[in-house]
Amino acid sequence: MKKKSEFVPDWAKDAIWYQIFPERFRNGAPRSNPTVADFSDRAIPGWKIMPWGSDWYGQQPWERKRGDFFSSVYLRRYGGDLVGVFEKLDYLQDLGITAIYLNPVFHAPSLHKYDGSSFHHVDPSFGPDRAGDLKRLAAARETEDPATWIWTKADLFLLKLIKEVHRRGMRIILDGVFNHTGRDFFAFRDLLKNGKSSRYKNWYKLKGWNPDGTFSYDGWFGHAALPELARSENDLHPAVRTYVFDITRRWMDPDGDGDPSDGIDGWRLDVAFCVPHGFWKKWRRHVKSINPEAYLTAEIVTLAQDYLKGDEFDAVMNYMWLFPSVSFFSNAKKAMPAREFRKALDLVRNAYPDEVSYVQQNLFDSHDVGRVLSVLNNPELLPIENFDQYFHLSRVKHGGTFRTTKPDAAALAALRQAVIFQMTYPGAPMIYYGTEVGLWGANDPCDRQAMLWDDIRYEPETHTPGGKTRAKSRAPDRKLFAFYQDAIAMRQAHAVLRRGDLVWRNHANPRVLIYDRTLDGLTVRVVLNAGTIPASVTLPFRGVDLWSGHSLARGPVEVPARGWLVVSKLG
Repeated sequence: MKKKSEFVPDWAKDAIWYQIFPERFRNGAPRSNPTVADFSDRAIPGWKIMPWGSDWYGQQPWERKRGDFFSSVYLRRYGGDLVGVFEKLDYLQDLGITAIYLNPVFHAPSLHKYDGSSFHHVDPSFGPDRAGDLKRLAAARETEDPATWIWTKADLFLLKLIKEVHRRGMRIILDGVFNHTGRDFFAFRDLLKNGKSSRYKNWYKLKGWNPDGTFSYDGWFGHAALPELARSENDLHPAVRTYVFDITRRWMDPDGDGDPSDGIDGWRLDVAFCVPHGFWKKWRRHVKSINPEAYLTAEIVTLAQDYLKGDEFDAVMNYMWLFPSVSFFSNAKKAMPAREFRKALDLVRNAYPDEVSYVQQNLFDSHDVGRVLSVLNNPELLPIENFDQYFHLSRVKHGGTFRTTKPDAAALAALRQAVIFQMTYPGAPMIYYGTEVGLWGANDPCDRQAMLWDDIRYEPETHTPGGKTRAKSRAPDRKLFAFYQDAIAMRQAHAVLRRGDLVWRNHANPRVLIYDRTLDGLTVRVVLNAGTIPASVTLPFRGVDLWSGHSLARGPVEVPARGWLVVSKLG
């Protein structure tokens, strides 16, 4: 018997998520653009903010002086910020987005911000007054004690963004990185300065002290730039836990009045599998005491049943849904058959309480994997079995055969069909910024390109990691955007597609997937033909195709290659 649970926030069942990587989304405050000093203690001759519309694999003069593309790409800054996110809320609402997930916004030197310098301040370059905020922070004399914390202009702008998001009936969550910090984190800086006399000497996983007063420590997966926070087998160190609890309350109830409506609506937890279960259990109780309707989703790339029992997280970024989905909708000669696809999806859904399946973040791409259009444009590399395989197949930093040029019409057709599946299957769809306008790219760092906007002129794509290529245009795909709008609107207009039960239906063709969604006596049949030739299916009832608006009689109907039906039963 399936497990039952009512612990997930009800609003999350209806969410349409949009993931934003702030540095690459929109530059709304050029006066706050970062400088070299924000991320390096060495000068970079000729360094400048990257032109937003520049060819991704093309190099600016200062970059060419450093060597190849990968010698400089991590030093690039485009100037994206929270002001830009605020400016584009109309865009998100027009698309149909109801919930925003922001990659880390806290103060950090990197472009991705997973190497935090603090968790209680927004990065000054993400706000409206970078220079002023840096002066305020330098004068503040803060410690880990919340009583010493100030509110910078960037902090206050995040609160302004939260308020406007809520005014529009939308939700917003932040990325929490509680496994490690950066070396610029205030506690680690103090430890470097004061050694064994530091008040923070117990905050990190130290391996030993050297005679000269220096120390060795554990970095996340061996990365020295990401020192891991101290913990026992079942919890983070008490002082670290207290700090995390304090910053959690700061962003969930900023004015401390007990009303969480001015705070964020939840968290996405980075590398959650690296942090002890005992901490997550305590932290969940803390979060829910502040806002019982808060949503907690974790980065776990395998089956996550041990984390989704109701006492840790509400959901995960559903990579276990992604792998079989791209494997089925792919144009690969060995694309996954429908029966095997169903089996893989059932394995995931049956691993969790029923309620969890409706709030899982069903995604096709993210900041940690290749852009889905490019993955579909490399069908010979599919099918996919696990995260490691998926992660490495689309990396081009160390060579490989992954094509990074503009995807072809076949990849686009596969994506459109996959989106229909995403919008009609149980779970909360999540869109990675730019996928809805055709942004393509390989894995990190190439999945973090500048967003495509109508008011920016984009250079044609003339370069690849290996050299030059025939020029191809780069601009927002407005037809794809309109397609996403319609697909989202269809899901939002019919509760059965968001909250209904799922029943598989059989078909002899291994490239045809059929399932029913049922709710309160209403049935919607979804038919997806991922094959290259038309397929005949038999409708057991008369109905209306929610996609086309056409009435359909009971009996045989032809579904074109890469076509679909979403038929609501009549009578």
